[in-house]
Amino acid sequence: MSRLKTNTLKVNDKRALQLVTDLMAIPGKSGEEGQIAAEIQRRLLAAGLPEKSITFDKAHKKSSIGGECGNMIVKLPGTVKGPRRLLMAHMDTVPLCVGAEPVKKGKLIHSKSPLTALGADDRGGCSVILNALLTILEQDLPHPPLTFVWMVQEEIGLVGVRHLATSKLGKPAMCFNWDGKLSDMVCIGATGDSGMLIHIDGLASHAGAHPELGVSAAVIAGKAIDDLASNGWHGLVVKGKDAGSSNIGVLSGGAATNVVMPELTIKAEARSHNPRFRERILNEFKKAFEKAARTVKNSAGKRGKVSFESYLKYDSFRLSQDEPAVQTASQAIQKLGGTPELTIGNGGLDANWMTAHGFPTVTLGCGQQDIHTTSETLMIDEYLKACQIGLTLATATESDA
Repeated sequence: MSRLKTNTLKVNDKRALQLVTDLMAIPGKSGEEGQIAAEIQRRLLAAGLPEKSITFDKAHKKSSIGGECGNMIVKLPGTVKGPRRLLMAHMDTVPLCVGAEPVKKGKLIHSKSPLTALGADDRGGCSVILNALLTILEQDLPHPPLTFVWMVQEEIGLVGVRHLATSKLGKPAMCFNWDGKLSDMVCIGATGDSGMLIHIDGLASHAGAHPELGVSAAVIAGKAIDDLASNGWHGLVVKGKDAGSSNIGVLSGGAATNVVMPELTIKAEARSHNPRFRERILNEFKKAFEKAARTVKNSAGKRGKVSFESYLKYDSFRLSQDEPAVQTASQAIQKLGGTPELTIGNGGLDANWMTAHGFPTVTLGCGQQDIHTTSETLMIDEYLKACQIGLTLATATESDA
């Protein structure tokens, strides 16, 4: 830990470490956050939080996978004057984390089994904000109006935050999201992502007796993909000053090797910080598949056809360095002896949708490392620094001399 100023509120490191260890051991993949939500709620009630301060929205009701619960929201009136602050993290983990047994080794926590990930993403963030709230409750610390949100279904496309009941937040002026690696990180922007659903209809025929009568959906897809790759529209996409990426991630179709493939469905994505360039990538995909469908025909001159659908997963954003949340987070890091590092992310964050909802949000690190892999660890020192930053922001003491 960095050396703290004498007026800095001190986190109980032992308790904070036990807290994150306990939370990482609780299963809770996307849509199955009920158990972790119940444990967070239990600890808050035990610390004296009135039950009426806890609400759940119905974001899961709007999710395509359903779910056990919505986003968990805690709202507190301030004991000191000031704009409302919101602290947030997401409860769900990727499926690889289910069954994790966190163990400490040196300055890291990892999963005991080599077959599971850890869940530091984002139980580290959940623990940072829970520790801040528990400390405030137990020590009766002065604080401005506060809102805490534990989000659901982040890992499957920011679903929980997209459907967040923003009317329950209390109009926060500054929002802080914990979901990342280094505690000095202040992520002020992130890329946008659009999904694509491409359906190819070919013509079935017997692949042995009359292959010439068929139109293969696979061949249409192959030609389109080759076109995109050859012309620089698949993978890393750089055109002049514009940059982005695209990926074809799922292909499903066909039922037998003796049938010319009659249909194929493809799921793909396009990302860019520039919405117009992202739209250009989508258009190039559409053109490539439509062109391929026109060039593949059977012996009778019949062709297949393509339907193309695109949809927004989340839009890109970039906050000004003068944004109050950016300035305030930077002050907290500096007070604790760190040097804020302003970054832009190439993946989606709950902050994307929070900012789109009208709540500019910065994302801070909490010690996650090698996320979504069996090598995932939690860096203890970075996590404890994040807990200190979280408590500082929750108590609005970042500018105290």
